[in-house]
Amino acid sequence: MRRFLLLTLVGVALLAAGVWARREYLLLHAPGWIARIRDPIGPFRPVTWQPGPSSAPSGPRPPNVVVILADDLGYNDPTWNGGGVADGAVPTPNIDSIARDGVEFTHGYAGNATCAPSRAAIMTGRYPTRFGFEFTPAPKPFMRLWVHWNEDTDPPPIYFWDREKDVPPLEQEGLPAKEITLAELLHGAGYRTLGFGKWHLGDAKPMQPQNRGFDEYLGFTPGGSMYLDPDDPNGVGSQQSFDPIDAFIWANLRFWVTKDGGPRFKPDVYMTDYLGREAVRAIDANRNRPSSCTSRRTLRTRRCRQRRPTTTRCRRSRTTRCASTPR
Repeated sequence: MRRFLLLTLVGVALLAAGVWARREYLLLHAPGWIARIRDPIGPFRPVTWQPGPSSAPSGPRPPNVVVILADDLGYNDPTWNGGGVADGAVPTPNIDSIARDGVEFTHGYAGNATCAPSRAAIMTGRYPTRFGFEFTPAPKPFMRLWVHWNEDTDPPPIYFWDREKDVPPLEQEGLPAKEITLAELLHGAGYRTLGFGKWHLGDAKPMQPQNRGFDEYLGFTPGGSMYLDPDDPNGVGSQQSFDPIDAFIWANLRFWVTKDGGPRFKPDVYMTDYLGREAVRAIDANRNRPSSCTSRRTLRTRRCRQRRPTTTRCRRSRTTRCASTPR
């Protein structure tokens, strides 16, 4: 009996030592492990878009609306602005054609320098600080690890442990219910509202896009998803080990989407190609009724500077001036 107890104590001690030695790895990967247990990712399955009328009604109809939002797309990344990624090595002729043949807003600034608050501003037309959406939602384990990884910087970051209890659960960090979204306005005006890609405005059911004005939504509610399965032989992963955010993303994000808040499943092709293909299918299904399509893409390029939103001016080939002011 004593021998058994001794061996048990030794085993527990070795296990504890191993856990302590690997504590950073375990803390880094724990959110992803827990998410995959609670909400497993299934295999690919085709989605069905609700069809509109078989024929278009007679008479005038409002124009369709298509919004494409690219995360982290720098001002100088498209070749239209005289530069382009890698000194123009990656031309963007389709984006350039939109600016050349339509409207280019030369003084239009994002409502925030990070993804979620700027999305909140776009979806509501208001400064995100007016309704408490000043920062990008992040899980508490990530914030703790960020402080730990940067404790040797000068000055070191400060983590307020006493305030952690006041931070709401991550899934409830989203757009307040009292705010009116662009999708809700368009839905109320008779549009069929379709959404694709990244949401990042709340993961709780009441905050999900299908409950904030979108009739149908295909994408992911957190701040990102992999473009391909990390084990896909056709993918080339670029892991930046020096960047804590990149390390957290690779450890926890997976390749998945959900349709209207249903079970998670893997797309069958590269994420951008998949969302683009499905957007075309959804638009085609609704060709005979007014529809709006909001496509939100995550592009890992340079970050743009934050500028205060004021009056927006634009340059256009046929119209001399237009303006809008956020509230």
